[in-house]
Amino acid sequence: MTLPPPSDGIAWMGGDYLPLADAKIGVTDWGLVRSDATYDVVSVWDGAFFRLEDHLTRFEASMAKLRLSVPQSRDEMREILTECVRRSGLRRSYVAMVCLRGVPTRASRMPGACANYFVAYARPWVWVFPEAVVERGAHLVVPQSVRIPPESVDPRVKNYHWGDMTYGLFEAEDAGADSALLADADGFVCEGPGFNVFAIKDGVAVTPNRGALEGITRQTAIEVCRDLGMTVEIRPISVDEFKEADEAFATTTGGGIMPIRRLDDRVFSNDAPGPKTMEIARTYWAWHDRPEFRLDVPYGV
Repeated sequence: MTLPPPSDGIAWMGGDYLPLADAKIGVTDWGLVRSDATYDVVSVWDGAFFRLEDHLTRFEASMAKLRLSVPQSRDEMREILTECVRRSGLRRSYVAMVCLRGVPTRASRMPGACANYFVAYARPWVWVFPEAVVERGAHLVVPQSVRIPPESVDPRVKNYHWGDMTYGLFEAEDAGADSALLADADGFVCEGPGFNVFAIKDGVAVTPNRGALEGITRQTAIEVCRDLGMTVEIRPISVDEFKEADEAFATTTGGGIMPIRRLDDRVFSNDAPGPKTMEIARTYWAWHDRPEFRLDVPYGV
């Protein structure tokens, strides 16, 4: 069957499927005016979701932590996400599920008075780093902007509190770098705008356990490293220790395993993607064919 040409995206709102450009939220929605929302993003690669169930589990956990709820069941959310992709015809897609706080149903400033709701959409694949940067390795900087403390905003809940990330990106742009890697006020590495990080030293992979989202791609990288016989440590790592690594890489749904070749003035693996990083990346993409992680989209239905 000949598929329709890829669209700019399809959304689901209020029971209807519509072009992504037509999906709107109200200007008084607390998801906008208070960043009071949570979301998750899953990839579709070559016509199949990758680890969709893990993303749904994290999304449900995020809603629970923020006291958000939607009337859709897990099965219904899965069906909506799949249908957004099917209708779009996109075989490589960035697929989002969102829960917004909504607008109070009565005159109240309390969040419990809001009617929460679910939104989903599929759009063409989004690379966190451009493909050319992934191929050569990214140059990151540690900005003056520090990560929001977890006591204020739990980084394990996906959220839109990106003030620290946005300031960091401006600093990276000013420095001529590709992106930023934020640290906390004590000088420990956290995460970048939309990605986790790993440092490899003497064959041991270390990823921060603080100030960062527990990414699904991060978890896949941990599993891949262990499958390749590497030791993985999940613990605090200072910026200074990170800079002593032999290799470094970032992980994200929108890009997979992305080599880091520089952090500030520190050059890793001869200013190129490291050999261990590339082995991890090849294995990561090969795992997209594993049946336990793959859910094919029924485009022809």
